[in-house]
Amino acid sequence: MGWTFEPAQLVPIAVVGALYARRAWTLRERGRPVPAWKLASFACGLLALLAGVVTPIDSIGEERLFSVHMVQHLLIGDLAPLLLVLGLSRPLLRPLLVPRAVQRLRILTHPLIALPLWAANLWAWHLPRLYDAALEHAAVHALQHLCFLAAGMLLWTTLLGLLPGPRWYGRGAQLASLGFVWAVGAVLANIFLWSDRAFYTRYVDAPRTWGLSAVADQRAGGGVMLVEMTIVVATAFVVIGLRWLEEAEQRQRRLEAPRYSEPTGVPRPRG
Repeated sequence: MGWTFEPAQLVPIAVVGALYARRAWTLRERGRPVPAWKLASFACGLLALLAGVVTPIDSIGEERLFSVHMVQHLLIGDLAPLLLVLGLSRPLLRPLLVPRAVQRLRILTHPLIALPLWAANLWAWHLPRLYDAALEHAAVHALQHLCFLAAGMLLWTTLLGLLPGPRWYGRGAQLASLGFVWAVGAVLANIFLWSDRAFYTRYVDAPRTWGLSAVADQRAGGGVMLVEMTIVVATAFVVIGLRWLEEAEQRQRRLEAPRYSEPTGVPRPRG
């Protein structure tokens, strides 16, 4: 089980990285440099994608262990999208948002569309028939990875407010959405954790690795999924919650600040 270098997977990643670097350089020349932490986040997102498709995670996950395949899916469908979205900003995306066709597609980032779409995508690809088809056919497997990445990007774009959303979708709604995300993933993870039979043909017939039976391997995959989602969602929950408190404090300070009339500096009566 070695490294995998497939141009069909590497070229798109390289192209995206080059386009991002070009746009960031353009903004820097215009006096609007991209923060260093955003550059680092986007680079880490690309590295997460590379780790999922180039390293032995890919070959071991496809041929031997469901738990390692779960690691690959979490890299492609959760961690990489999160890091990529954190590395983006509206100025970076502005050229992509101008075409009318793209503006119409922004409806996909509406919370009532993005969240159910992400959940349906996650569950559908773990149905035995679709999952086995992805392992048997390279084209279906590529489509699976593309769907995971796209759904993850839509999810985090919505949750982190990268693009303007509905007025009602504030910090409280974002926190509720995180609870929904965790619940959807936790239910699926617990199905893997507590099932007494292996669901996928490839892993039932695969050579036993690290002494794991097919059922034990499947339970390990469920554990990996539950732990990763819990850590990511809990971290996002804390960050968004702190921002909510900070914004509430700023609003309170503005309400309590005295109003001064011009030019005498005499406090202006409220109301």
